[in-house]
Amino acid sequence: MTDFYSYEPKHGHGLPHDPFNAIVGPRPIGWISSISQAGIVNLAPYSFFNAFNYIPPIIGFSSNGYKDTVKNVEETGEFVWNLVTFDLVDAMNQSCAPYPPEVNEFEVAGLEQASSSIVKPPRVAKAKVSFECQCTDIVQLKGISGEKIKTWFILGEVVRVHIDKALLKDGIYDTATAGHVLRGGGPGDYFTIGKEQLFQLNRPK
Repeated sequence: MTDFYSYEPKHGHGLPHDPFNAIVGPRPIGWISSISQAGIVNLAPYSFFNAFNYIPPIIGFSSNGYKDTVKNVEETGEFVWNLVTFDLVDAMNQSCAPYPPEVNEFEVAGLEQASSSIVKPPRVAKAKVSFECQCTDIVQLKGISGEKIKTWFILGEVVRVHIDKALLKDGIYDTATAGHVLRGGGPGDYFTIGKEQLFQLNRPK
C-alpha cells in the first residue's frame, strides 16, 4: 500500500515549499492590463486564473492582497487578459515586481501597448491572444469560519477577442503551436506545452 504524506493546511504543510500550487497546475497565467480612473495603466500577472463559463465567456483571476489591478477594475469595471507565450516570459516576469501605482509596467518591461476596441485598458501588442473584459463580479473570499481573507476574486465577461491569425488552422485555434506558458509550483516553476503533449479524446455519445 502506498504511503501518503498528509497534513491539515491550517497547521502548515511542513515542507520546503507549499505543494498546493504545484498540484493544482500547471495553470494558465492571468496577465491582466487595467487602467485607473486617473488614466494610469497597470500590467500584472496572476497565477490563479482560469475560464469559468462558456456562453457567455467568463474568465476570472484572484489577487492575494488588494493590489492596483483590483482597485483599477473596481473603479472602471474593465480589464484585458493577455496570453503569455514563451517569447514574452521575461517581460511578464518583469511586470510582476511590486512597483508603485504610478509606474506603467508596459514601459518598465519594454512592451508596446495596443488599443482595445471596446474597453479602455490597452492590450499587450505582442500578445498572440487578448480578451477585452467587462467585470461581472468582485468577491472578497472567506474561509469556512466565515471570516473574510485578504484575497479578491475578479470575474469578467469577454466582450472582444483578438487572435493572431497564424494560430488559426482551418479556423481552429492551434493550442499546441501557440507557445503557451503555464505556472507550476515551487518558487519559480513554469511549463510550456507543444505537440508532444497533444492527444485527442472525444466525449462518449
